[in-house]
Amino acid sequence: MNAITQISALPVLDLSRLDAAPAERAAFLDELRRTARDIGFFYLSGHGITDAEIDAVQQASRAFFALPEPEKLAVQMVHSPHFRGYNRAGQEITRGQEDWREQFDIHAERTSVPQGPGIPAWTRLQGPNQWPASLPQLREALLHWQSRLTEVALRVVRALVESLGQPADALETIYSGTPMQTMKVVRYPGIEAGRSDQGVGAHKDSGLLTLLLQDAQRGLQVETNGGWIDAAPIPGTFVVNIGELLELASNGYLKATLHRVVSPPSGADRLSVAFFLGARLDSTVPLLTLPPNLAAEATGPTSDPQNPLFREVGQNYLKGRLRSHPDVAERHFADLIATARA
Repeated sequence: MNAITQISALPVLDLSRLDAAPAERAAFLDELRRTARDIGFFYLSGHGITDAEIDAVQQASRAFFALPEPEKLAVQMVHSPHFRGYNRAGQEITRGQEDWREQFDIHAERTSVPQGPGIPAWTRLQGPNQWPASLPQLREALLHWQSRLTEVALRVVRALVESLGQPADALETIYSGTPMQTMKVVRYPGIEAGRSDQGVGAHKDSGLLTLLLQDAQRGLQVETNGGWIDAAPIPGTFVVNIGELLELASNGYLKATLHRVVSPPSGADRLSVAFFLGARLDSTVPLLTLPPNLAAEATGPTSDPQNPLFREVGQNYLKGRLRSHPDVAERHFADLIATARA
């Protein structure tokens, strides 16, 4: 029986074991590799992020969602050609259905790319974030969190690559300098009568690695061969999952796993802060040359006709944004939509 059908809960991996004696470090890398292959999801402890930092980002996130609706709508995503900003519940689409969550998206704080003939369309994804004028502390809190989570995510990516028998920096060419750094601060309202319980529909993450901070309310579920299991909150940990770019780079050895969020019960809500580490938009995902014993177990990345994967990172990311946010696509990428329909 495949190991994935036997689990009832995600394992907890302690990142501090990377700094342990050689034998313990090797044992951690082996456990990390097997978990990333068999499940694609795990809890991460020993990451070095303090309780004070966790409290700060959760308080700032709650303060944002407590703003009056006009102030949140002033930074609505549809105003940004870079897919940054606020969305009300029901405005993001997963597998053709509305996700019942309100959210605030930011990326790395960078300048826009001047446009002109011959400039790839995906360069429009780079640009500044939107920030609510009445909550200046939000910018500092979220950008600090983005920086700290980038450090942790890069440690895990390097460890995963090393666990595959590669030099730890074997993928550095696709993330060094200006990696994709995306955050979603999300509030899931309690389920309403007559509405689907889809907080967010089943999907895989498109980047390299995701680190998720949860509050005390459960809702995240991970698909296994035996169905869905809860990723119940464990204080002081992140839920980590493998993204499609690592699946591509490892020829399917590492597993990007379907997951979803079920809406909280009526009268409750759920707060999560998701950080997604991706490759540079101008990069192309290479294919790692795995040792023979691992290569024999690499069966190729999953093929989904509704969500084809491209090794060209910018093209891959733009495809996903246009599908998930049709209102932004209509306003800022109408030329691409018209070309696709022609």
